[in-house]
Amino acid sequence: MSFNTRWRVSTEYCAWLYYTPDSNYELSRLVESTNPTPPDAQNERGCTLPAFVDDQRYPANSLKHLYILHNHPGTPTNISERDITAVVTAAKIHGEFVETKEGKIPISIVAFFSRHYDPSPTACDGFYEYSKGSSEVVKWAPDQQGQWRREKAGTVIWENKTDFRFVPAR
Repeated sequence: MSFNTRWRVSTEYCAWLYYTPDSNYELSRLVESTNPTPPDAQNERGCTLPAFVDDQRYPANSLKHLYILHNHPGTPTNISERDITAVVTAAKIHGEFVETKEGKIPISIVAFFSRHYDPSPTACDGFYEYSKGSSEVVKWAPDQQGQWRREKAGTVIWENKTDFRFVPAR
């Protein structure tokens, strides 16, 4: 399948990874993108993630939202400024950190990617990660031996609590 065809038919999915009162990590249901691609967003898809997880097993205000998870269909693209803005917005709603049994975890975003263009089988070839307040975006991908490697993918320069500049690594 050509890149143009794959891009035209691609969909972005998103979900929350959240922490429950009984100290478990849970994944919300996947949300499929329903938004048209913004005119100013070249080679970018979008997904509107609900602000809160609805898990009937727990009181709504007892869930702690940790990670915004989504895919970057088409090509292995870096975290975008829209992604970082989503973390800033989520931190305003849910707080910048979540206390877990493992310690304090910052609210974060992950963007999974694949380098494969065949419609089947699909593969996750890695992901980009950004944690609120950090100055670094990282890329995680396996090397030739299958070991996961961390690589700096960009720098986030914070002007204040909400304004930033993102500079991708070269």
